[in-house]
Amino acid sequence: MTSTVPVRPAASAPVPEPPTRPAPKPPRRTLRSRIFRWEAVTAPYVYVAPFFLLFAAFGLFPLIYTVWVSLYDFRLNSEMTWVGLDNFVWLFENPKFYNALLKTFTIGVLSTVPQLILALGLAHLLNYRMRARNFFRISMIMPYATSVAASTLVFAQIFGRDGGFANWMLSLIGMDAIDWRNGNLSAQIAIAVIVTWRWTGYNALIYLAGMQSIPFDLYEAASLDGASRWQQFRHITLPGLRPTIVFTVVVSTIGATQLFGEPLLFGGGTPNGGAVNQYQTLGLFMYQQGWQFGSLGRAAAVAWVTFLLIVVLVLLNTALVRLRTRQRLTDGGDR
Repeated sequence: MTSTVPVRPAASAPVPEPPTRPAPKPPRRTLRSRIFRWEAVTAPYVYVAPFFLLFAAFGLFPLIYTVWVSLYDFRLNSEMTWVGLDNFVWLFENPKFYNALLKTFTIGVLSTVPQLILALGLAHLLNYRMRARNFFRISMIMPYATSVAASTLVFAQIFGRDGGFANWMLSLIGMDAIDWRNGNLSAQIAIAVIVTWRWTGYNALIYLAGMQSIPFDLYEAASLDGASRWQQFRHITLPGLRPTIVFTVVVSTIGATQLFGEPLLFGGGTPNGGAVNQYQTLGLFMYQQGWQFGSLGRAAAVAWVTFLLIVVLVLLNTALVRLRTRQRLTDGGDR
């Protein structure tokens, strides 16, 4: 019996590695390619630069300069004197400031609430198919396109004490004539009517654009389930318009806080806001301090307080909307 001896395989010769080639050099950039690359990097900043330049010149600088002026006793044709926070102390101790704040609030409520309700109803009607729908849509924007001076002067004649159209309408139902301009609440109602007439169509078109973004299939499904138009409006239109309603409420709140042209022209061009300041808004109060009394420092203080008030109101509206949305989501989750 023969034994087999394992044969060790012969060692293989080492395989030589292929020679490494040097990495190819990147192509040399030409001047044109460098310009294109620089343009691709800087183009977005160039496109947005005009906005920031205009905002810095006409928004940021006046805002900062107003803060600086509010700390001085600044009068026309006189030197500026440092007074610190004295202008703000004077402002918060002045009863006329609180009167202007109250009148701004009441006129804002009297104009904003009916304005948005009417705009929502008009937009809901224009959203349906009807004859001459485009004509009515165009007519909605005409009051907004009308000059503030022209519309206010016309309404001043309408609310005239002697021979005014409003008093003539009241006489038809047996009511006595109202001195709209010299009354307290009556003057505020008259100014609120002017604001409502001018801005209702503008808000109606915004609501109409929001309604047209709601899928029409939801309305068809609701009608097949037997939902009335009021139920469709309540359960489909209003929830779909929630962001649009928030936008119009915020914008209307800002506009009501800055109300100036209508009460100024309604009072004949004087910033007193009536004989006893019965419709003097914050805008008129600021104008009166700056240009009637010549105290630009106090006017700047009023401007900054108004700005902070607008910020607080916008934040309050946003917080209320978020709270309302969170409650709806919670109720929906519980169900």
